[in-house]
Amino acid sequence: MSIAVFLSRILGLIREQVFAALFGASHATDAYQIAFRIPNLLRDLFAEGAMSASLVPTFIQVQKEKGRERGWQVATRVFVALFIVVSILAVIGIIFAEPLVGLYASAYKSVEGKFELTVHMTQIMMPFFPLVALAAAFMAILNACGKFFIPSFASALFNLVSILTGVGLAHLFPRYGRQPIEGMAYGVVAGGFVQALVQWPVLLNEGYKPVWNHPEKMGALHDPALRRMMFLMVPGTVGLAATQINILVNSIFATSVGEGAVSWLNYAFRLMQFPIGIFGVSLAAATLPVFSRAWTHASYTEAQGALIKSLKRVFAINFPASSGLAFLGVPIISLIFEHGRFSHHDTVATAQALAAYAVGLTAYSVVKVLVPICYAIGETKVAVMSSFFSVISNLIFNFLFVKKLGFIGLAMGTSLTAVLNSILLWMLISKKMRLKGTHSRTGELLSSLARYFLAACLMGIAVWGVDQYMVFPLTESNPLWFKLVRVGAGLGVGVGSYLCFSILLKCQESLEILDIFKRRLGLGRS
Repeated sequence: MSIAVFLSRILGLIREQVFAALFGASHATDAYQIAFRIPNLLRDLFAEGAMSASLVPTFIQVQKEKGRERGWQVATRVFVALFIVVSILAVIGIIFAEPLVGLYASAYKSVEGKFELTVHMTQIMMPFFPLVALAAAFMAILNACGKFFIPSFASALFNLVSILTGVGLAHLFPRYGRQPIEGMAYGVVAGGFVQALVQWPVLLNEGYKPVWNHPEKMGALHDPALRRMMFLMVPGTVGLAATQINILVNSIFATSVGEGAVSWLNYAFRLMQFPIGIFGVSLAAATLPVFSRAWTHASYTEAQGALIKSLKRVFAINFPASSGLAFLGVPIISLIFEHGRFSHHDTVATAQALAAYAVGLTAYSVVKVLVPICYAIGETKVAVMSSFFSVISNLIFNFLFVKKLGFIGLAMGTSLTAVLNSILLWMLISKKMRLKGTHSRTGELLSSLARYFLAACLMGIAVWGVDQYMVFPLTESNPLWFKLVRVGAGLGVGVGSYLCFSILLKCQESLEILDIFKRRLGLGRS
């Protein structure tokens, strides 16, 4: 799954490179980012988040208690109901695109044509919402069946198709008097269609049969499994609504900071999403079915062990990733984005935002793992409580930081909110598991966290030293080969020093990763 997500993130970075080269951090790019954010946030709210987290344990329990055919019936009813509901919401979004954009980016009205372009692209991209919602439902069922690669690879195909379609249309549209960036908007819709379509044959191969009617003539609205899923999903959606409020507040602040701020934050967040997507989301999706099965069978110690193991792996990967992004931000961003209309000034500003986001990278991944666990143990109110707590803390941090730090303060506020949210979630979930008779393993988790944090800090110092003492400074005039050498040297020192520090500090999960590579190379276990 991590390999598939890695491919997706690589293509996602290429997609951002295309944007940076063609449009830079311009008014058009700012307009696109807000226009895409609206259907994408609806996707997070009604599809991937609460829906996936409630569908997986429900599907597993129904199959266990009622058999495979009954499980497929529940899946079919979810697919149909979800697609109808989100399609209606998409139509409403198209009709009311102007007030929606006004809610997010009223400051755009001060720039001629910027607000109108944002509204138009929002209407173009709104069909992406039902398509990707259906893709998320397919992915949830396939994950519950133990299939991870193709559903994750579907995201890579989304990026590939959106790039090819978008770039092609971006070069074609000016001939017909349309703005090039509109082509990228149509590319998003094409990518969403392919992301759903590619998973359908895998579902059929798993034995999926579209079963709608119940043997006892039970209607879909009275289906107890569907009602159970909605019972889990509704409060979860309310909790996710709080997260969307955070994003709304951040967007409002960012659009008022000035030209380029929305784009700088977006490019930085995309880079931060790289390790989160590869390891945070992948570990969350892989942990949920294992945890759900153990919890359903009342094997609470086994469920706790799976969760602890997953969190330690999050520490092992994300702490060094955050350190590397913070200390190598300028060279990495210069290599990836500093082409065409993306200037060195944009590179420095994006790197500053990236360093602030990197503070919360590990916590963000921990939240990705813990929130679905709340649904699996039936504690949706915990996720709701955590989300509303994050709204309050995010508002406080924004008001504290934005006036002094500008767009960097928004990134820092997001990071600190994630840190506090992860702590609160673990405390509440840990309490629930202790009530089931398991022993507290918080001390063990903190010990692991401290070792990985120390190893990552030492790695960061080593990387910073190498980067600071390169012979030539990094400027716009540096050739591509020099940028590659500088980033390569930093990454090489980072990986090597982190493994050395992990061995010294006895970081078990890092050593397991090293053993995997050694076995792949035929060198045996260490």
